[in-house]
Amino acid sequence: MSDLADLDAAELERRVEALRERMRPLDAELAVLRGERDVLLTELRRRRRLAERTSRADLKARMREGTFPTVAELVAGTDDGSLDEYAFNLKTGGEVRLGFPGARTQSLTFTDGLKTAQAGDLASAARLYSAGWELGSPGKPGVRVHFPGTRQERLVPADEVYARPGERTTG
Repeated sequence: MSDLADLDAAELERRVEALRERMRPLDAELAVLRGERDVLLTELRRRRRLAERTSRADLKARMREGTFPTVAELVAGTDDGSLDEYAFNLKTGGEVRLGFPGARTQSLTFTDGLKTAQAGDLASAARLYSAGWELGSPGKPGVRVHFPGTRQERLVPADEVYARPGERTTG
């Protein structure tokens, strides 16, 4: 561009209008392209939601069939391994992690009615369980879970959280 300081206001206005006229078809074409992109993205989201819904329904059906143990059954029947070797799901199918949000590894809280203890693996959980300790804290039975990638947590009955081997997708 030439030195704009030498141009009068009318010439600047004329150049601005000329650029707007050159841009008008490009803006229109860009709007059409954005519309096409948005339709494709909507279809991708629809397909992902359908796949997630189907996968979740299949997971829930397999949990009802007894394919996966509940956390209570896992603790009662397994005395070796890491909790991180499992992916955990609520009976609704939603994936959760055990223990406190932000913790690097999953854990279970046990109580003897007065005290609490944390089990970071299935061997510790089996020792506490065989000593008569229950999942939960005094007066609050259950399993503390949190949703991956969030700080949202809650206490859930131990028979409403299912364990499935591997495939843990989030941390």
